[in-house]
Amino acid sequence: MVEDAQAHEAPVQRLADAIAGPFVYTVMTLSAATFSFWYLLGTHLFPEVLLNDISGPDGDSLLLSLKLAVDVLVVSCPCALGLATPTAILIGTSMGAKRGLLIRGGDVLERLAGIDAIVLDKTGTLTKGKPVVTSIASLAYDGMEILRLAAAVEKTALHPIANAITKEAELCKLDIPTTSGQLTQPGFGCLAEVDGRLVAVGNLDWVHNRFETKASPTELSDLGKRLEFVPSSEASSSNQSKSIAYIGREGEGIIGAIAISDVLRDDAKSTVDRLKQEGIATYILSGDRKEAVEGIGETVGIRSENRRSSLTPQEKAGIISTLQGEGHRVAMVGDGINDAPSLAAADVGIAMRTHSKENAASDAASVVLLGNRLSQVVDALSLSKATMAKVHQNLAWAVAYNIVAIPIAAGALLPQFDFAMTPSLSGGLMALSSIFVVSNSLLLQLHGSFQKAEKTRTG
Repeated sequence: MVEDAQAHEAPVQRLADAIAGPFVYTVMTLSAATFSFWYLLGTHLFPEVLLNDISGPDGDSLLLSLKLAVDVLVVSCPCALGLATPTAILIGTSMGAKRGLLIRGGDVLERLAGIDAIVLDKTGTLTKGKPVVTSIASLAYDGMEILRLAAAVEKTALHPIANAITKEAELCKLDIPTTSGQLTQPGFGCLAEVDGRLVAVGNLDWVHNRFETKASPTELSDLGKRLEFVPSSEASSSNQSKSIAYIGREGEGIIGAIAISDVLRDDAKSTVDRLKQEGIATYILSGDRKEAVEGIGETVGIRSENRRSSLTPQEKAGIISTLQGEGHRVAMVGDGINDAPSLAAADVGIAMRTHSKENAASDAASVVLLGNRLSQVVDALSLSKATMAKVHQNLAWAVAYNIVAIPIAAGALLPQFDFAMTPSLSGGLMALSSIFVVSNSLLLQLHGSFQKAEKTRTG
């Protein structure tokens, strides 16, 4: 995947390639013009140039004209233009891979360097993605029965909340029944047939509308209060995100609910703070209930108008498209199948690698954070900006070198300063220009933030 990424050209590389093609023909034309000028006119207008060593011991105008024409051909360096972008991209993507950043190409690095807004998912992105069940409430059944039904429906799902429910059922050593007709609707919940009846697990509105028989508003309110009153020292912490999964069954409607708490990532607040320092606007878009999203958003320091809750995957992608329509260049950070449409819609999709295997999120993303640390988002932004800075430095050097070197090689300084290049000097300068570009790209390895990160890990 890293090798594929290094083969992807950045848009600026196409510009360099577009220049390099005509550049060769231009240099050949300039070489022919240099020969014609000095052979037909130059030695007559400036006869003193024939005293220079370049014209030989006999002051031969043909020899002088040939040497200057060859100088122009040799000193010009399309190589520096061609190397300016790919060498920096190669170093940048390699550095990223070594530090757990899979960046899928030079085009991604270039887009990432221009990002001015970052959208964050909540579960598994701002939080650790390892939630635990904190309380269970039921309208008519034992709590273990509610957990048993929920675990049966969720056992094949990959969402962190589903994992929490199945893990709790395993800890309680419940006998989880087999299911059939499994259906997952990303952003809403799961549905399956358990013991001959359909059971749904998901958010309140979705589960409530699955069945003809519906729980009354009073029963739903009572269910919510029972969850709130269950004591939990963890749930009251500002670093906790509390989500609620509702369970409904065919013929009964909603019969219970499970509260799941997830812990905020240790680097979540510091990452948001660093993004603000870089002048990047941060947003939180989540399918979770408003209370959970508002709590996490306030804790990490995301502005209230930039927090959105109870969103479907399609609504998330729609908000990203709206931000792009307003002129923002948007990156989306997510971890699961719910985030795949948003990751694909964003200018740059960044996936947290929360699972050991590939999933829809990492497949749709342009950048994968293999270290599963939110702070790597800032590392990726920093690396992309440093890489593109090297690209621009290399291109500037390549263009400036040719603008200065070609006129000197053509004899511009010969009449007034009696200075002319020799073909060997021209060849040396041409090689040095390419060496400069490669060396400048290699200096990317000394990029400050990565040096600090490396010292932190080895320390």
